[in-house]
Amino acid sequence: MPLTPLDIHNKEFSKAFRGYNEDEVNEFLDQVIKDYEALIRQNKDLEEKIIQLNERLSHFSNIEESLSKSIIVAQETAEEVKANAKKEAQLIVKEAEKNADRIINESLMKSRTISLEIEELKKRAAIYRTRFRTLLEAQLEMLESQSWEELERTEEEDRVSV
Repeated sequence: MPLTPLDIHNKEFSKAFRGYNEDEVNEFLDQVIKDYEALIRQNKDLEEKIIQLNERLSHFSNIEESLSKSIIVAQETAEEVKANAKKEAQLIVKEAEKNADRIINESLMKSRTISLEIEELKKRAAIYRTRFRTLLEAQLEMLESQSWEELERTEEEDRVSV
């Protein structure tokens, strides 16, 4: 067990003939006691400071560890977000391509339907023109025929007889 300042203060030396000067020894011991007490206080202060610094170091180590974990989580999250965004972009592109194909197919079908309707209308118009021409030609034939002249004569005779 180490010496305490009290141990030094209470230390008694035996007296010998032609020994050391007692006052000098006591004075020296007083100085040793003061220095020893100062060293003990300083040692306690340093131990407390070490404890405080260790606590701070532990605190900062915890913060560093938390920050490291947070950075790792943030990096993982960023990678996950990027991957999800890429997947979503691919899905959007695929959906857009599907919609584009559908729209093109619908447009082609409508175009074909309209083409068929146009052809049908052209046929009907040609038939109508032919029938109309035939009708007009028949009417012109009737107008140019002699029966018309006979009808006019009959009408005149009927007027005259009345």
